[in-house]
Amino acid sequence: MTTTTTTLRPPRHQADPRAVAWWTVQGFLWLTPLAGAAVAAYLIFTSRPLWLGVTVAVFAAACLVTAPVLARVVYRVERWEVTDEAVYIRTGLLTYVWRVAPMSRIQTVDTARGPVQRLFGLADVTVTTASAAGHVKIVALDHELATELAERLTALTQATPGDAT
Repeated sequence: MTTTTTTLRPPRHQADPRAVAWWTVQGFLWLTPLAGAAVAAYLIFTSRPLWLGVTVAVFAAACLVTAPVLARVVYRVERWEVTDEAVYIRTGLLTYVWRVAPMSRIQTVDTARGPVQRLFGLADVTVTTASAAGHVKIVALDHELATELAERLTALTQATPGDAT
Protein backbone atom coordinates (compact mmCIF):
# COMPACT_ATOMS: atom_id res chain seq x y z
CA MET A 1 0.00 0.00 0.00
CA THR A 2 1.37 3.40 -0.97
CA THR A 3 0.80 6.43 1.18
CA THR A 4 1.50 9.99 0.23
CA THR A 5 2.44 12.75 2.58
CA THR A 6 1.24 16.28 2.08
CA THR A 7 3.06 19.10 3.79
CA LEU A 8 0.74 21.80 5.05
CA ARG A 9 2.18 25.20 4.29
CA PRO A 10 0.67 28.64 4.79
CA PRO A 11 -1.99 29.37 2.16
CA ARG A 12 -0.83 31.77 -0.54
CA HIS A 13 -3.83 34.03 -1.13
CA GLN A 14 -5.29 36.93 0.82
CA ALA A 15 -8.70 38.52 0.61
CA ASP A 16 -9.18 41.22 -1.99
CA PRO A 17 -7.59 44.53 -0.86
CA ARG A 18 -11.07 46.13 -0.96
CA ALA A 19 -11.90 43.90 2.00
CA VAL A 20 -10.11 46.33 4.31
CA ALA A 21 -12.60 49.07 3.43
CA TRP A 22 -15.54 46.63 3.70
CA TRP A 23 -14.42 45.34 7.10
CA THR A 24 -13.84 48.92 8.27
CA VAL A 25 -17.39 49.88 7.29
CA GLN A 26 -18.71 46.76 9.03
CA GLY A 27 -16.72 47.66 12.13
CA PHE A 28 -18.12 51.17 12.16
CA LEU A 29 -21.65 49.81 11.72
CA TRP A 30 -21.16 47.69 14.87
CA LEU A 31 -18.95 49.93 16.99
CA THR A 32 -20.45 53.39 16.38
CA PRO A 33 -23.77 52.48 18.05
CA LEU A 34 -21.83 50.95 20.94
CA ALA A 35 -19.79 54.12 21.41
CA GLY A 36 -22.95 56.25 21.04
CA ALA A 37 -24.78 54.17 23.63
CA ALA A 38 -21.93 54.62 26.12
CA VAL A 39 -21.93 58.39 25.62
CA ALA A 40 -25.74 58.56 25.82
CA ALA A 41 -25.80 56.49 29.00
CA TYR A 42 -23.21 58.79 30.55
CA LEU A 43 -25.18 61.90 29.64
CA ILE A 44 -28.59 60.54 30.66
CA PHE A 45 -28.02 58.27 33.63
CA THR A 46 -25.16 59.77 35.63
CA SER A 47 -24.41 62.90 37.57
CA ARG A 48 -21.52 63.25 35.08
CA PRO A 49 -18.43 62.82 37.24
CA LEU A 50 -15.30 63.86 35.33
CA TRP A 51 -13.48 60.53 35.74
CA LEU A 52 -16.43 58.65 34.24
CA GLY A 53 -16.68 61.13 31.37
CA VAL A 54 -13.01 60.61 30.55
CA THR A 55 -13.48 56.83 30.72
CA VAL A 56 -16.49 56.97 28.38
CA ALA A 57 -14.63 59.28 25.97
CA VAL A 58 -11.63 56.91 25.88
CA PHE A 59 -13.97 53.94 25.34
CA ALA A 60 -15.79 55.73 22.50
CA ALA A 61 -12.52 56.73 20.84
CA ALA A 62 -11.19 53.17 21.19
CA CYS A 63 -14.33 51.84 19.51
CA LEU A 64 -13.87 54.16 16.54
CA VAL A 65 -10.14 53.44 16.19
CA THR A 66 -10.65 49.68 16.48
CA ALA A 67 -12.60 49.31 13.21
CA PRO A 68 -9.89 50.39 10.75
CA VAL A 69 -7.04 48.87 12.75
CA LEU A 70 -8.73 45.49 13.17
CA ALA A 71 -9.67 45.40 9.47
CA ARG A 72 -6.03 45.83 8.47
CA VAL A 73 -4.85 43.19 10.94
CA VAL A 74 -7.40 40.64 9.71
CA TYR A 75 -6.39 41.34 6.11
CA ARG A 76 -2.75 40.62 6.92
CA VAL A 77 -3.50 37.39 8.81
CA GLU A 78 -6.25 35.54 6.94
CA ARG A 79 -5.23 33.34 4.03
CA TRP A 80 -6.80 30.81 1.66
CA GLU A 81 -5.80 28.40 -1.07
CA VAL A 82 -7.32 25.80 -3.36
CA THR A 83 -5.26 22.91 -4.68
CA ASP A 84 -6.30 19.87 -6.71
CA GLU A 85 -6.53 17.92 -3.43
CA ALA A 86 -8.11 20.34 -0.95
CA VAL A 87 -9.42 23.76 0.01
CA TYR A 88 -7.79 25.30 3.02
CA ILE A 89 -7.86 28.48 5.02
CA ARG A 90 -5.97 29.94 7.93
CA THR A 91 -7.72 32.44 10.20
CA GLY A 92 -7.21 33.88 13.65
CA LEU A 93 -5.34 36.67 15.35
CA LEU A 94 -3.87 35.16 18.49
CA THR A 95 -4.53 31.52 17.71
CA TYR A 96 -4.26 30.37 14.12
CA VAL A 97 -7.07 28.09 13.01
CA TRP A 98 -6.48 25.90 9.96
CA ARG A 99 -9.47 24.40 8.15
CA VAL A 100 -8.84 21.86 5.41
CA ALA A 101 -11.54 20.35 3.22
CA PRO A 102 -10.38 17.50 0.98
CA MET A 103 -12.03 17.56 -2.46
CA SER A 104 -13.52 14.11 -1.83
CA ARG A 105 -15.46 15.50 1.18
CA ILE A 106 -16.98 18.58 -0.46
CA GLN A 107 -20.77 18.46 -0.74
CA THR A 108 -21.71 21.99 -1.80
CA VAL A 109 -20.03 25.18 -2.97
CA ASP A 110 -21.91 28.44 -2.41
CA THR A 111 -21.20 32.09 -3.12
CA ALA A 112 -22.79 34.93 -1.17
CA ARG A 113 -22.82 38.71 -1.59
CA GLY A 114 -24.40 40.87 1.07
CA PRO A 115 -25.60 44.40 0.32
CA VAL A 116 -22.47 46.13 1.65
CA GLN A 117 -20.26 43.54 -0.07
CA ARG A 118 -21.93 44.35 -3.39
CA LEU A 119 -20.98 48.02 -2.94
CA PHE A 120 -17.35 46.92 -2.74
CA GLY A 121 -17.59 44.27 -5.50
CA LEU A 122 -16.85 41.41 -3.09
CA ALA A 123 -18.26 37.93 -2.42
CA ASP A 124 -17.67 34.96 -0.12
CA VAL A 125 -17.28 31.32 -1.13
CA THR A 126 -18.50 28.71 1.33
CA VAL A 127 -17.45 25.08 0.95
CA THR A 128 -19.68 22.68 2.88
CA THR A 129 -18.32 19.25 3.70
CA ALA A 130 -19.51 16.07 5.31
CA SER A 131 -17.64 17.10 8.46
CA ALA A 132 -19.43 17.84 11.71
CA ALA A 133 -16.99 20.75 12.15
CA GLY A 134 -18.89 22.74 9.54
CA HIS A 135 -17.79 24.59 6.47
CA VAL A 136 -14.74 26.33 5.05
CA LYS A 137 -15.46 29.94 4.19
CA ILE A 138 -13.22 32.03 1.95
CA VAL A 139 -14.19 35.62 2.60
CA ALA A 140 -13.96 38.91 0.73
CA LEU A 141 -12.96 37.82 -2.76
CA ASP A 142 -13.51 39.85 -5.91
CA HIS A 143 -17.00 38.76 -7.01
CA GLU A 144 -15.74 37.55 -10.40
CA LEU A 145 -12.94 35.56 -8.76
CA ALA A 146 -15.49 34.07 -6.36
CA THR A 147 -17.63 32.91 -9.28
CA GLU A 148 -14.60 31.42 -11.06
CA LEU A 149 -13.47 29.73 -7.83
CA ALA A 150 -16.92 28.21 -7.27
CA GLU A 151 -16.90 26.87 -10.84
CA ARG A 152 -13.38 25.46 -10.39
CA LEU A 153 -14.26 23.83 -7.08
CA THR A 154 -17.38 22.30 -8.59
CA ALA A 155 -15.36 20.84 -11.47
CA LEU A 156 -12.61 19.55 -9.16
CA THR A 157 -15.17 18.00 -6.80
CA GLN A 158 -16.98 16.24 -9.64
CA ALA A 159 -13.67 14.88 -10.96
CA THR A 160 -12.58 13.60 -7.55
CA PRO A 161 -13.51 10.01 -6.67
CA GLY A 162 -15.49 9.53 -3.47
CA ASP A 163 -19.00 10.10 -2.24
CA ALA A 164 -18.41 13.18 -0.02
CA THR A 165 -19.59 11.42 3.13
